[in-house]
Amino acid sequence: MHVLRRRSRRKASEITNLHHYQVDLFYNIIDIQLQELNDRFTETTSELLLCTESLNPCNLFFVFDKVKLVKLARFYPLNFSLMRSSNDFAHLKGIGNLAEKLVKINRHIIYSLVYLLIKLVLTLLVATATVERAFSAMNIVKNRLRNKMGDLWMNDCLVTFIERDIFNKVDNELILQYFQNMKSR
Repeated sequence: MHVLRRRSRRKASEITNLHHYQVDLFYNIIDIQLQELNDRFTETTSELLLCTESLNPCNLFFVFDKVKLVKLARFYPLNFSLMRSSNDFAHLKGIGNLAEKLVKINRHIIYSLVYLLIKLVLTLLVATATVERAFSAMNIVKNRLRNKMGDLWMNDCLVTFIERDIFNKVDNELILQYFQNMKSR
């Protein structure tokens, strides 16, 4: 129970500690900080910061928003006017086609950061699936007996297990010949 200053306990209104810290202190501090931010940043700058938030790679671009990216592009009309006026990009159907077109007409050099972002988006899904596949394979391969083996041996076992489609295509006779042709130490 929180008692307000300069009041006796008998006449004090019943305010819990949570209410006191939440309403009297926390909300006031939030208001002060918000006022400071509003004084320092204009509305345009705040909108720019909110739009760039969608490029945050945290949690697999969880806050990715196409509308915010379009707003972000509108903040820089001179940088994107060349892209709008060019007919090269009119009939593209996806982000993969955009990456190919940028390389074909050598715009990936001019727009290097945009090209890097496109490459990141294109490889992120594949990389995530590959990592998940590797970890699930590690749970299968790793057991009590293999816990005691070295990292190199574990890595070799994982590679052959994960890439078993490719590994199964290799002829066993070729492997035997390779080892038979090796010189002894």
